[in-house]
Amino acid sequence: MRIDDTALRGKALYQEQIRSLVETQESLGKIVAIDIESGDYEVDSDLLVASRRLRTRHASARIWAERIGYNGVFAVGGTRTRTTVL
Repeated sequence: MRIDDTALRGKALYQEQIRSLVETQESLGKIVAIDIESGDYEVDSDLLVASRRLRTRHASARIWAERIGYNGVFAVGGTRTRTTVL
């Protein structure tokens, strides 16, 4: 699977199945790590922690990450834009 395919699948899973479950005031700004094969996910303020927890259940997980409520996980040389209002 190419990186583009991973991104498309991860974004689709987030928008269609996961976003409505995780986009809360308490989780705004946290990271959601998504296994694009199973659709399973973990939420944490730390990307590595969320990914490691997910890999304990799915050792070969193909992980896509999103920052809840923002347009990017990290911002390099700029700022993240908030995409949701809670």
